[in-house]
Amino acid sequence: MNTPNPIVNTVALVEVPGGGFVFADVELEEPRADEVLVRIVATGLCHTDLTVPTMLPAEMMPTVVGHEGTGVVERVGAEVEGIAVGDHVVLSFRSCRSCGPCQEGHVGYCEQSLLLNYMGMRADGSTTMKRQVDGADQTVFGNFFGQSSLARYALAYADNCVVVDKSLDLARLAPFACGFQTGAGTVLNVLDPKPGESIVVFGAGAVGLAAVAVARGLGVETVIAVDPLAERRTVAEAYGAVALDPTEAGAEPVEDRVRAATDGGATYAIDTTAIPAVVLQAQKALRPRGMLVALGLGAPEYTIDAIDLLQSGKIVRSSIEGEADPLVTIPQLIALREAGRFDVDHLVTTYPFERIADAVADSKSGAVVKPVLVWGE
Repeated sequence: MNTPNPIVNTVALVEVPGGGFVFADVELEEPRADEVLVRIVATGLCHTDLTVPTMLPAEMMPTVVGHEGTGVVERVGAEVEGIAVGDHVVLSFRSCRSCGPCQEGHVGYCEQSLLLNYMGMRADGSTTMKRQVDGADQTVFGNFFGQSSLARYALAYADNCVVVDKSLDLARLAPFACGFQTGAGTVLNVLDPKPGESIVVFGAGAVGLAAVAVARGLGVETVIAVDPLAERRTVAEAYGAVALDPTEAGAEPVEDRVRAATDGGATYAIDTTAIPAVVLQAQKALRPRGMLVALGLGAPEYTIDAIDLLQSGKIVRSSIEGEADPLVTIPQLIALREAGRFDVDHLVTTYPFERIADAVADSKSGAVVKPVLVWGE
């Protein structure tokens, strides 16, 4: 590859906190010894990509986000092992692989996670991108989840590059990097349900439907999806789930309907909404000693019914990325997909990268489950 030095990189830039995406050309550094240069083919658009730029200070702008990238490896640093030029890869979150949590296999709880995934720079404090503004260099913050893949090219690392079969559709695999991995990983790695147990999922978006899909693929007999959007409930029903409308006029409270459908309460509940009232419903929908896993990011506080909790032995916990190690869980999910037990391709709607504004609008409105942006050749 005769890529110029530096690499000219077209990116979807956020220039101010809360601002929209703006296309710009920036200069991307050559990969260092521990880095991998990936030509991005497709990137899933995740809720995190929309919320984090509203939370960053102006001092960390402009920035490039994107953390569900897939693409083709074009260069490999001298210290990188197991990845070669021409490999097709799915890019997920980063971890140091050496701290206590990482050594115990809990890479989502890496002690360096904030620095490696959210701070817009390498671990040594250097940045990977810049652009010219009024004749002067301006730092562009990137390295988001070790990729910043809302871009034509991304720099990634061995710990977040998952090599996949070249015959697979990279656009369909992009959500496996985070959204699908989080929902399905929660079922696989946290709940590990038996067929006779029951699961209720609050919020039938990409994360929630991935949980529904894998639970049904594992043979869980009773899966319930709760969502106000009829289209989402229809998708859940196609998996064989019971779908409940929490806004149905005159209906009993959602928790009562869940208890009625599960002979006294669900074994497990998953919340993807981050709405405090919904989290409380999820807790109340559980049977004694049931478990609620909160996945949504949004509200700073949740209300928990202390009496219900203390008298029932219920467990309320969270999970980062479904307790997944991308190097393990993504291949596992791909294998389930290939076996017909994780049917999620139809949840993806692709958009040309230049239609990112449409993808954002459709994601916010619920018109699509999972938007994925695709570069043309």
